Amino acid sequence: MSGLFDSTSINGMQLRNRFVRSATWEGMCDNDGRPTEKLVQCYRNLAIGGAGLIITGYSFVRLDGKQLPSKMGIHRDDFAPEMKALTKAVHDKQGRICVQLVHAGALSASKPEQARLLAPSAVEAPTYSTVPSEMTAKDIGELVAAFGDGARRAREWGFDAVQLHAAHGYLINQFLSPLTNQRTDAYGGSIENRSRFLLEVYGAARSAVGKDFPVTVKLNGSDFLAGGLTSDDALFAAMALAAEDVDAIEVSGGTAASGDMTPVRTKIERREQEAYNLPLAGRIKQAVTCPVMVVGGVRSYETAQEIIEEEKADYVALARPLIREPGLVRRWQEGDHARARCISCNGCFKPGLKGSGIYCVVDKLEREGKRQSL
Repeated sequence: MSGLFDSTSINGMQLRNRFVRSATWEGMCDNDGRPTEKLVQCYRNLAIGGAGLIITGYSFVRLDGKQLPSKMGIHRDDFAPEMKALTKAVHDKQGRICVQLVHAGALSASKPEQARLLAPSAVEAPTYSTVPSEMTAKDIGELVAAFGDGARRAREWGFDAVQLHAAHGYLINQFLSPLTNQRTDAYGGSIENRSRFLLEVYGAARSAVGKDFPVTVKLNGSDFLAGGLTSDDALFAAMALAAEDVDAIEVSGGTAASGDMTPVRTKIERREQEAYNLPLAGRIKQAVTCPVMVVGGVRSYETAQEIIEEEKADYVALARPLIREPGLVRRWQEGDHARARCISCNGCFKPGLKGSGIYCVVDKLEREGKRQSL
């Protein structure tokens, strides 16, 4: 029987347990996307805290694919010194770190002068604030190459793996979804065609890093959106990736336009509300041979333990709980199995929008309240 604290391996990457810090935007980089010492310390703390694998916040492969402020970029070779310092900080604490590669497509906010807002199709969509420009064949080829360049830099800079962000409404997900992909060429129509961009991006990343370096994908098991990516479509994409020897698939779900079914759901108060993407992950796990990670709402040790011991997924991914408690995994490993202190309010993201970087506002208020009462 598998255990939460088993040592495992993904294509040669040795992991000390089955806990993954899932990617989340931190808002701790310079305006150009260069990591700061604050971000390095964030990842160092996660490594000290026991996470088996740390996946970075989504890192844009080209400037026109940047979404939120102070987001990390992997688009420039001159970021090497800061990136190498970042990976070394994690390795010095016996951690492993995977960089997540993304282009936000129609959700991009950073638009260099005269740049077009790129997407599979020039359509209105509930996820879009404006109608984007339809990508040409040349656009597609250039962006596929940009993902490959990002993967190459990742390996050169000491990252242990890369993850392609194909979820949450960003560019690869926009190609997968029939709601945002209404092309009539080889990239649109059937799910086979809509998966083509994803597979080409995967192929570029694989070619850039070689067969002996982990390339993983974050995939929506469903968009939870009328007309969007369905669980059947997601299953096809997962199986297509597995056929190309992807090293792991992290299963998420939803987009910012999915109402109560967003990737970061609130009010997770009872165990039955936890692990809300597990049914989607379980379906994919039954169909593929590569490891499957599940993210979304795990708040209790018991839920995490059940997922692994009953082999519902191979890894448990956490994001918001580790914002409040970077040392949660170590706490659980040392025998304190109390529930994660995260209350799933999403208040942690608001400071990032104000330039302070993300942090748990509830924890800060509680600590300040305790000091005032002394």
